Amino acid sequence: MASGDPNRRRTRASVNGGKPVAQPVARPVPQPIPQPIPVPIPVVPVPVRSLVDGAEQALHNWLAAGRYRQGDRLPPEHEVAAMLGVSRGTLRSALRRLEQGGEIVRRQGSGTFVGRTAAASALDERLERLEPYSSVAARRGLSLAAADVRIERRAVGGEAGEALGLAPNVRATTISRTLMADGLPVAVMFDVVHPDVALPEDAALRVALERGKMVLDVLIELGVPVTYARTRVIPSLLSPRERASKLLGVRSPKAVLELEELIFAGRDERVAYSRDLFAPGGNDVMVIRSLESTRPAPVVNLRGSRSSGPTPRRRRARGARSAG
Repeated sequence: MASGDPNRRRTRASVNGGKPVAQPVARPVPQPIPQPIPVPIPVVPVPVRSLVDGAEQALHNWLAAGRYRQGDRLPPEHEVAAMLGVSRGTLRSALRRLEQGGEIVRRQGSGTFVGRTAAASALDERLERLEPYSSVAARRGLSLAAADVRIERRAVGGEAGEALGLAPNVRATTISRTLMADGLPVAVMFDVVHPDVALPEDAALRVALERGKMVLDVLIELGVPVTYARTRVIPSLLSPRERASKLLGVRSPKAVLELEELIFAGRDERVAYSRDLFAPGGNDVMVIRSLESTRPAPVVNLRGSRSSGPTPRRRRARGARSAG
């Protein structure tokens, strides 16, 4: 009966202008995208530095800056511990490590000294520090001596005279010699001493030089107030025909190092002039530049505070007890 209702048919025919209604198209159901299986990442624990590790690193950085040379004595333990902000026990543990590596030498009753460092040259010189080669050799464990020592009184000439502020015809003491390190020639040296400096007798001066002392050593022992030196580094090519080549055992053309130096006493008093020609490998000249710091950096723990030592509150409490 419902299917034969004419009004129902008209209603269906009137929809969409009498055209058949389109059936909805079935759409595919979206499938979920497979997710990658998470791979567990191993957690590597961050190593925590101990106070000894921090103290060792701070001391290593301090010594590496070049403020101290081999054989120099370091400040007392209590001062270094205060600089680092660690206890003396922690400091001693760090020093033991440095001693095992050869960076320092500890002598019972004497203190702590900068250890030996390997070098390819017979001598090494820091231009920012005035020091006799005898002291450098002593730290390196070398035995110095001099051969072919000549001590003369003669006119200084133009070059040395200009350096010393003298006329070329002024007579002064000149010294020439070959410096030997452990029996091997390492340098040919020529010195001119200002005539105002009263040197020892020639015989005593010769003995001192033959035993490896430098003219700078002699000046210091005489009480000359040496303050600084002006040094010029001159690269040179040494020919086998030159006398210096024969003295140094150079048999073929070699690049060598020559140092021209003027020594001053007081502010501007010129006392000695020298020209030293070094054999290949005879001297290693260096300039070490570092940030100005006279003390090692304090050790800091993971929280950013000082590693040891009383806190400010404890310091105040101790001060109150001592005052009472």
